[in-house]
Amino acid sequence: MKVVVLGYGSIGSRHARILKNNLKIKNIFIFSKQKIKKYKSFSSLAEIKKIKPNYVVIANNTRSHFFYLKYLENNFKNIIILVEKPLFHRRLPLRIKNNKVFVGYNMRFHPVIRFLKEKLLKDKIIDIKMIANSYLPNWRKKIKYYKCYSAHKKLGGGVILDLSHELDLANWLFGKIKVNYSLHGKFSKLKINTEDTLKLYGKIKKSNFSLDLSYYSHVEIRKILVNTEKNSIYADISNNFLIIKGNNLSKKINYSSFNIDSTYIDQHKAILFNKNKKILCDYKSAVKLQKLIEFIKKNKGKH
Repeated sequence: MKVVVLGYGSIGSRHARILKNNLKIKNIFIFSKQKIKKYKSFSSLAEIKKIKPNYVVIANNTRSHFFYLKYLENNFKNIIILVEKPLFHRRLPLRIKNNKVFVGYNMRFHPVIRFLKEKLLKDKIIDIKMIANSYLPNWRKKIKYYKCYSAHKKLGGGVILDLSHELDLANWLFGKIKVNYSLHGKFSKLKINTEDTLKLYGKIKKSNFSLDLSYYSHVEIRKILVNTEKNSIYADISNNFLIIKGNNLSKKINYSSFNIDSTYIDQHKAILFNKNKKILCDYKSAVKLQKLIEFIKKNKGKH
């Protein structure tokens, strides 16, 4: 198998490391202007045709995704492509017919999320609360936060795109989101020109739904709280545990040995070896999510 990784930033280097160390793939090629000792690298896009890869991971900045995916679709047939999330920086038309395309919403493979998906959501849900608050300067150790794509609107940054995992998880776990009200913009003093917060309220089926995303919280939180007619479920994604409480019920499930790399490992295994393939985010689902993201970005207030 020959694998090409487009981009060698924090996420591109992670994919390369996991494919080499965990999936034992030897033929890994990196498209980057950097000089890379660990892998074979190239800086001319035309070189991909000579390599003839089976699998391509698009891990450049979000704004570049459309260009590279279109190039691959127009120049290759029957290869597998993984596009890092989000799909594009804005809604763009691209029909995929020559290749298989998946989008990197790897948090679907988190054990807490899988438990919610498989075992807990059979009761009638009253309300759902999702929070993902973090501090952008802590995200990447090797680059100043104001230099990364997350800080720049023209590169596809901002919490709505960057933290779109939560929108994907809401859709995947519970169903289609109907937005009733949203507030987003830049409220902190971070050196960025993108939105640093999103507060969204709406409905999923007949359940109340709220979402809170931010770039500026020094207390990092990532959690889901689901109240059903029978139980309350607290899912702490940052600390890898669930608490389930109800009448005569109190249970805690820990995933203390979990490492975030496992979500990427399982995602690659699903793509390449059809293991738990139903968990993957396919191109069609990502396009639908892109429509929702576009709607939120273009609208504020009541809808």
